[in-house]
Amino acid sequence: MKLQVKFSLYNAITKIATILVLGAIILFSLNQLAYNQLDNRLLKKKSKIIKNLDDREIDSLLNKGESFTDYNILKEEFIVLTDVPDNQKGSAAIFFTEKREIEGDIEVYRILNYKFSYHTNWYNLEIGETMTALQSIKNSIRFYMLVVLVSALLISLLTDYAFSKFLLKPFYVIIDKKINRVNDPLHFNYTNIATTTDDFKILDDSVNSLMRKINTLFALEKQFIANVSHELLTPISVLSTRFENMLSTTGISVEHENKIYASLKVLKGLKGIINSLLLISKVENNQYLKREEISLKQEIEDLYDDLEDRIADKAIVYHVDLREDFHFTGNKALIDTLLMNIINNAIKYNREGGSISITDKKTDQNYVLRIMDTGLGMSKDLQGNAFDRFERGNTGESGFGLGLAIVRSIANFHKIGIEINSEENKGTTISLIF
Repeated sequence: MKLQVKFSLYNAITKIATILVLGAIILFSLNQLAYNQLDNRLLKKKSKIIKNLDDREIDSLLNKGESFTDYNILKEEFIVLTDVPDNQKGSAAIFFTEKREIEGDIEVYRILNYKFSYHTNWYNLEIGETMTALQSIKNSIRFYMLVVLVSALLISLLTDYAFSKFLLKPFYVIIDKKINRVNDPLHFNYTNIATTTDDFKILDDSVNSLMRKINTLFALEKQFIANVSHELLTPISVLSTRFENMLSTTGISVEHENKIYASLKVLKGLKGIINSLLLISKVENNQYLKREEISLKQEIEDLYDDLEDRIADKAIVYHVDLREDFHFTGNKALIDTLLMNIINNAIKYNREGGSISITDKKTDQNYVLRIMDTGLGMSKDLQGNAFDRFERGNTGESGFGLGLAIVRSIANFHKIGIEINSEENKGTTISLIF
């Protein structure tokens, strides 16, 4: 999972949890908040009534016993004023909730009870408001609370996602440009990525430092292989000449002759290894030019003439079905070597009477050449190391494990993708992606 997704998930989970907790607290407190709001409204009405109270209003309220406000049709509010004895004096307002019968209808009211004095007389004022108003307040609070919380959640999540994407952009640029796209340390771009985040600057510098070390070791390895290979070819040639001269000596015994032949065979194999390593080294050091126009179809047709005898010896069915005459610019000798090694392996590790099929497919982005055989195949573990030097498959055939290493070096040199798909005792398919 990407770091950005983890950041977003963490922010989303924490914010949702926070909002749920806050929502629960508000919902549990909603009833009290609504009562407080309703009580404040009753207190304001009480203050307004007391402020505007006069003898005429008192007489009117006392005579009627109870008086409704403008909403008396719905019986949502009432005002009741009564005389109280002097021994029931009080000054603090009291709030309570109870049922009252108003004109034959029973409703639940929130009631403010307040005792006050006016011109030496004490009166009891009751102002009631139906709980329908309270429910309306609670519904309004719930609605606006839900809108605010959901809006806050969406805005914060979108903001966090956009900010994390902006914040992590240099990180993904470093990964993409300095790791994923690097095939050769010699062509690594050491330019620092533009960022104001110190952590990413440290990462960028560390990657640059690591690639410098790898580049140095890589160059030393190539130089070492090239130097050693050149130095070894001379003594091998000298030894081969001496052994050949010994064979021409008269009177040599058969036993000694066989040992000399065996030694020449070993020297020939050693020379083949050195030449292969030299080829890989030269390819990886870009010592070849890529200026020739190559027809892949023509190359495969020419290779058949060189391999026809070996194909016939194993009675292999050789089938070529290329629908496209694909052309590209490269090094013809290297491409010959690449195709020769792949097809040669398809023959070498094939069964008697097996088959080799060469097909192609063209898409909008790629041209794919597939070389399939019905040979011994490889296990999944061996497929991962098939292109490594001196890595041999699970076969009893002789070889030094450099054929596919050469194939990979030449493919990388021409920027050709290469894939291998194999199954034991069923065959191998190698795909070249141009």
